[in-house]
Amino acid sequence: MGRSTVNGTKAVHGGEPRAKAHDAITHPISATATYVFRDTDELRDHFEHRIEREEYGRYGNPTVRIAEQKLAALDSAEDAVCFGSGMSAITTTLLAMLRQGHHVVMTADCYRRTRQFVTSVLARFGVESTLVPPGDYEALEAAIQPGRTRLIIAESPTNPYLHVADLERLVAIRDRHRGVKIMIDSTFATPINQRPIEWGVDLVTHSCTKYLGGHNDLLAGVVCGKASLIGAIRDFRGVLGGVLDPHAAYLLIRGIKTLELRVKRQNETALAVARWLEQHPRIDTVYYPGLESHPGHLAARAQMDGFGGVVSFLVDSDEEGTAAFIDACTIPQIGPSLGGVESLIEQPALMSFYELTTEQRQAIGIHDNLVRFAIGIEDTDDLIQDLERALEAVPANIASPTRQAR
Repeated sequence: MGRSTVNGTKAVHGGEPRAKAHDAITHPISATATYVFRDTDELRDHFEHRIEREEYGRYGNPTVRIAEQKLAALDSAEDAVCFGSGMSAITTTLLAMLRQGHHVVMTADCYRRTRQFVTSVLARFGVESTLVPPGDYEALEAAIQPGRTRLIIAESPTNPYLHVADLERLVAIRDRHRGVKIMIDSTFATPINQRPIEWGVDLVTHSCTKYLGGHNDLLAGVVCGKASLIGAIRDFRGVLGGVLDPHAAYLLIRGIKTLELRVKRQNETALAVARWLEQHPRIDTVYYPGLESHPGHLAARAQMDGFGGVVSFLVDSDEEGTAAFIDACTIPQIGPSLGGVESLIEQPALMSFYELTTEQRQAIGIHDNLVRFAIGIEDTDDLIQDLERALEAVPANIASPTRQAR
């Protein structure tokens, strides 16, 4: 399958029928849990001849189906299935694909809740896993156990250091091992910047809560891929019940229509902010795949159409100095998510990893002076000026422990 581009026309119209119920221009919300049958013959046709139609809200909804069709179109997938959250999408997919005795290979920088589910929950049901360092493809292939490994799980770009998986190399590894499939969490990239299925990846997941919804007002998740795989995952969704509410699906459809506009703006602003931060004397290190200094820059240039809206960096200070910087920001608000029109900023050591000690955080690469800046659609110059003012609040006599360590 060749690479495509996702433009505004596809974001607005992709996956939707031109004619909609009641001649509406937007797809209506089907706010019903139960669907009735005209008579017994229609009921028999549905079950005996697999006549496609809705039956019960846990198995499908017309508004949700439109969201799924749009997302499949954007990701160049045969089909897609939506869930009530990104984690529901991931956990249901893993439960649908894995059973006792199977083995998973996962990069160690995958989303921490995905790692937790694989290493703690699935382990209780006899599914083993091996974590490998990001970017170590020799270790990844060596970890595959013939006849047992069923899935390679990776994220690209990752949180918070924005590592970029080389999709071509991952697919080549997969092709050398029968029975193995690849699942990529592409939340940070979105289909605007990256479409892993076009590189041969089997399944792509997104937390639609982030860029796809785009307005910090919904929870949703999706898995995209081949129709046969998605059908099996959809059947599992009907059992586990992690469905997407039609009202949230309506908001998701609305968000997708402006996805290209928002992501292109966030790409441009993030690159400008990253370049500005890289030159600032109070910044130790900047992590952004659009920078030539980033270890994943070449892979990102090869497989991405934009570098995303998240910039991570180390402030040249300690935990308290970094917190003072964040508190001095007046545009981005402190919050744990990303991808919305409003910029969000956080100190991961005090947000996602607060329960760990400094030593425990450092062991997994989370430094006290690390900042994750999820850029919205505000004016680029305003954001840079705000960061410049906030950096003035950082004490001048405290150097970062990461700089001192070097």
